[in-house]
Parts: sequence; structure tokens; C-alpha cells
Amino acid sequence: MDDLTPVLVCAVLFIGLPWVILHYITKWKQAPRITVEDEKLLDEMQALARRLEDRVMTVERIIAADNPDWKPGLGTTQSPYLSDRQSDRTPDRPMDRRN
Repeated sequence: MDDLTPVLVCAVLFIGLPWVILHYITKWKQAPRITVEDEKLLDEMQALARRLEDRVMTVERIIAADNPDWKPGLGTTQSPYLSDRQSDRTPDRPMDRRN
């Protein structure tokens, strides 16, 4: 048993470990990649999400103007698109955000 231990350790280190690493590298390279059509679809969906978010925030501003006690739901959290929107254009008027 003592004679097999160094052989087993060497076999695992020099044969088994590289085999496992190379196996998963080939699996990773065979994984499907995003296509140009998928990128276009994602861009369209992001644009749609921005437009819908703008609409919801507009409705919330209108409701908040009519009812001062109403607390907006979407306007209280920072938008994931806020940095994109700020770089694209400046808002017409500052938004009243309540915590």
C-alpha cells in the first residue's frame, strides 16, 4: 500500500487533473454563443424597457401632482437605466423623489 501512494498521487496530478481541465475547456468552447440576431433582440428589449419605464414614471409624476400624499413606487428606487438616460439627454425638469 505504501508503494502505491506516490504512484497514485503522480497519476492524479499529471494525468487526472489535466484531463479534467482540458475536458471542461473543450465543453466551454463548444457552448453556444450569442448571435447578431440575439444582440439585436436584446437591444430592442432594452429600448422597450426604457420606454415603459419612462411611461410609468410619467404616470407617477401625474398622480403625485394630483395627490400629494401618494408615494411613487418606481421613482423611489434608482433605475438601472438612469446612467444611460443621463448620458443620452437631460431631463426637462428635476424629478421629485420621495423616500
